[in-house]
Amino acid sequence: MKTDIQIAQEASMLPITEVAEKLGIKADELDLYGRYKAKLTDEYMDSIKDNDNGKLILVTAINPTPAGEGKTTTTVGLGQAMGKIGKKAVIALREPSLGPCFGIKGGAAGGGYAQVVPMEDLNLHFTGDFHAITSANNLLAAMMDNHIQHGNALNIDPNQIVWKRCLDMNDRVLRNIVVGLGRKADGVVREDHFIITVASEIMAILCLADDMDDLKKRLSAIIVAYTYDGKPVTAGELNAVGSMAALLKDAIRPNLIQTLENTPAIVHGGPFANIAHGCNSVRATKTALKMADYVITEAGFGADLGAEKFFDIKCRMAGLKPDAVVLVATVRALKYNGGIPKDELSKENLDALKAGIANLEKHIENVSKYNVPCVVTLNRFVSDTDAELQFVKEFCESKGCTFALSEVWEHGGEGGVELANTVLKTMEEKKSEFKVLYPEDMPLADKMETIAKEIYGADGITFEPGALNSLKRLEELGFGKMPVCMAKNQYSLSDDPKKLGRPKDFTVNIRDVYVSAGAGFVVAITGTIMTMPGLPLHPAAEKIDVIDGNITGLF
Repeated sequence: MKTDIQIAQEASMLPITEVAEKLGIKADELDLYGRYKAKLTDEYMDSIKDNDNGKLILVTAINPTPAGEGKTTTTVGLGQAMGKIGKKAVIALREPSLGPCFGIKGGAAGGGYAQVVPMEDLNLHFTGDFHAITSANNLLAAMMDNHIQHGNALNIDPNQIVWKRCLDMNDRVLRNIVVGLGRKADGVVREDHFIITVASEIMAILCLADDMDDLKKRLSAIIVAYTYDGKPVTAGELNAVGSMAALLKDAIRPNLIQTLENTPAIVHGGPFANIAHGCNSVRATKTALKMADYVITEAGFGADLGAEKFFDIKCRMAGLKPDAVVLVATVRALKYNGGIPKDELSKENLDALKAGIANLEKHIENVSKYNVPCVVTLNRFVSDTDAELQFVKEFCESKGCTFALSEVWEHGGEGGVELANTVLKTMEEKKSEFKVLYPEDMPLADKMETIAKEIYGADGITFEPGALNSLKRLEELGFGKMPVCMAKNQYSLSDDPKKLGRPKDFTVNIRDVYVSAGAGFVVAITGTIMTMPGLPLHPAAEKIDVIDGNITGLF
């Protein structure tokens, strides 16, 4: 079988202007980035704002495992399948981060014959959106330190600086650093920190902003530090908003590319779901809904992270109402959750499957809490046996969930026709009555506990002393009505990544709490989650190369 990058490099891509024509987009309504990438113009987006909305379909998954689930692959394949059966569909995805691309996860463009292309461009620099976000973030940091250096008129306490610099790379040595060393002219000596770009508040703001005016309003509200007497200092007070907006002027506009079967794909924004809110931009999703009858989008990692944040943060803020959820699993991943090592997953093992399917069961229950119709799909592997597939099908149907098999990795859109028809039928028979999990006037601690109990299955939550102090201050400052973004490991429903399946009898420990005032949510850091990842022993970067002008090693 060919690798993903080999398949992508052999694709017959259409000029992006021809892909756009399928949606009625004229060439002069695009800003081209070469032949196969483009940004939508503000004029085009404004011209379609009064169109009726299409149906919104969210693709999510069980907790990720080394066995792979194929969430993005399913999203892309479902979009291609919609085209196969004559439906006008658009895919709306996040942009991949360089961190995991060079780390352990590899590229993020789908897989097999269900990919978005150009794959190499998408996984590397693409249209420069992440570089713009990184630059805007670090400009604000530079202006803050410069303000302190030149007299500190805003009375910033260097020990209460909360704004961190960022880099779109896994680089653990930058987590905790000291800046300002050297001469007096080199700045004030203080402890500083880096986070990965996809965890930055600028990324969240870009993905939640409706337009440039909203973007600037949100940028202005960013809290960078506190004064000696505990008052917040904002980016607006540092006069940094205009220059940050200038750096983000093009980055705020969604990108248009295509799948292997030339289905239009809007790819924009990229917050991680384990340490940020995990969804592509509101602007991209809303634009896609005006462009097509069906929009297939995804949220990062498992439904305990991506789907919860999609519902409780993105949909709440943007007024979106999803029409259906596709929950992705694999027989291999379910057996892994049942305690089977990775090298034995190709063997039939119904006992392991029965043990591991509890993870899928919990995610089905979670989706039902939002009153959105759910279709469970198995991303099929050649090693799956008929008995295993039948067991999962019967289990899902016993839980009141519709089931469909997906073979898009091997067969592209054709392999997703069954899934596409099942999703369409489900939306016809079951009307979405979407609701969020908790009300906005619920106290912050209660919101965190509600998520931990209802979504993770925890007995409750605990707070470290510093987190409790931060929580109290945020409530006093008036941030209590914001939704909560839980930063948690993606591998387990609990805050311990080693607890697979459906863990019981555990509490979730919250060790830090801070506000992303511009984004509009409060972040709770749980367990040992890091906002700046590190590279593994043998990172994917070791295998990436350029040979005869072609990039190799991306997967």
